[in-house]
Amino acid sequence: MDYTRIIELASYTLPAIVTGFVAYSFFELHIKNNDKKRAFLLNREYQKQSLPIRLQAYERMTLYLERINLTKLLIRIAPISNEKHDYENFVIDQIEQEFEHNLTQQIYMSDECWTIITTAKNSTIQIIRKAAMSDRVDSADKLREKILNDLLEKQSPSNAALGYIKNEVSELW
Repeated sequence: MDYTRIIELASYTLPAIVTGFVAYSFFELHIKNNDKKRAFLLNREYQKQSLPIRLQAYERMTLYLERINLTKLLIRIAPISNEKHDYENFVIDQIEQEFEHNLTQQIYMSDECWTIITTAKNSTIQIIRKAAMSDRVDSADKLREKILNDLLEKQSPSNAALGYIKNEVSELW
C-alpha cells in the first residue's frame, strides 16, 4: 500500500511542480521584458532630450573649425603690426581663446572626435609657428603670404576634422 500511496502522491505533486515551474518561468520572462521595455523607453527619452544638445555641440565645433581654417583666419585677422612674431602670437591667441570658449562641448562628443578636433587645432598652430620660423619671412604680411602659399600644396587641418564631424553626425541618425 505504501507504494500506491507514493504513486498517488506523486501524481498530484508532479503536475503542481510542473505548473509552478512554468508559472515561475513565465513571470520571470515577463518581468525581464518589462525591465527591457522600461530601459528602452528611458533611453529613447534620454536620446530625445540629448540629441539636440549633441547636435548643437557638433555645430559649435564645426563653426570653430571653420573659424580656425587658416585661409579664413588670415583674411579675418589683420596684422596688428608689421612684426611677424606679434602677428603669429596674436593669431595663435585667437585660436586658443576660441578653443577655450568651446571646451565644454567635449562632453557631448566621442573621445575620438574631440581628439581629432584638438589635433586640428594643434596642427594649425604648428603650421603658423613653422611659417614664422622661415628666414624668408620678415614681416606679418609675408607670414600671411607664406602660410597661404603652403596651404595651396596641402589641405588645411580643420578640413579633415570637419569631414570627421560630418561622418559622426551622420551616424547619429
